[in-house]
Amino acid sequence: MRIIADLHLHSKYSRAVSQEMVLPQIATWAQKKGIGLVGTGDWTHPLWLREIKANLEEVAPGLYALKGESLRSGIKNFTPPRDSRGISPLFILATEISSIYSQGGRLRRIHSLILAPSIEIVEKINKALVGRGANLMSDGRPVTGIPAQELVKLILSVDENSLIIPAHIWTPWFSLYGSESGFDSIDECFGEQAKFIYAIETGLSSDPAMNWRIAELDKRNIVSFSDAHSGPKLGREATVFEISDELGVMSYETIRKALTPNPKPITHNQARIAFTIEFHPEEGKYHYTGHRDCGVRQSPEETKRLGEICPVCGKHLTIGV
Repeated sequence: MRIIADLHLHSKYSRAVSQEMVLPQIATWAQKKGIGLVGTGDWTHPLWLREIKANLEEVAPGLYALKGESLRSGIKNFTPPRDSRGISPLFILATEISSIYSQGGRLRRIHSLILAPSIEIVEKINKALVGRGANLMSDGRPVTGIPAQELVKLILSVDENSLIIPAHIWTPWFSLYGSESGFDSIDECFGEQAKFIYAIETGLSSDPAMNWRIAELDKRNIVSFSDAHSGPKLGREATVFEISDELGVMSYETIRKALTPNPKPITHNQARIAFTIEFHPEEGKYHYTGHRDCGVRQSPEETKRLGEICPVCGKHLTIGV
């Protein structure tokens, strides 16, 4: 069976997010769009975590459904749904954390998607983040001064089954490869923790084919999610998982293993990434180099020929994917 998953979104407690991004509405939009597995988003925020605990119940290890919807989730008896359309979606505990810090004489801004196996682990991670000075009440996507390498170490020290996925890795301002505040490689960003980076998120301005040109991504999974700030944007990008019919229990561990590179042949995997659903990268905000306010847009070939200075305002252009 195949299940469509959108694991990166935000709640009403994040900046510039619709106040309708509450769990029942997220479930409604996921159901409309045939999404069978959706991220909770923002579990670092105390008020949102309270809503998660009040509105969701665990129906399989590490997977949740709206209370009262367990039977319709299709896995009360641990049988995953064959077709997610019209079936109440499952939730997985997911959040995004912003790291802003200095490294190598430059200001770095990195966003990371975090998946956790249980509410108990979420609470422990939140406590550890607060211990490092994070203000979790400030925003659903908290801004911390914790370097990306140390963030991975902190998360995995709480539970080694948590996952850290660099988010929208080409966004100029807040990402792994971002031209304004990112790095040139995963190793440079994550150091000795790079071995625990099993997957990356493409973002709206790139697609898997573009990312396959990067050699260090050959041994990592490539995923796409919506980063939705409103219900209608849910599923504009998503990842489709292939789940073996022989698997008796679909759980957090099922998804974790699918996101972790497996040396075994695909036919021997109980879960794997089948493909991604993509937004046209050309429509992404940062696909081309340019200045929106100046009406300037340049392809890579044009930028190579014309340079990186805006012909209108004379300032440095924002370098796209």
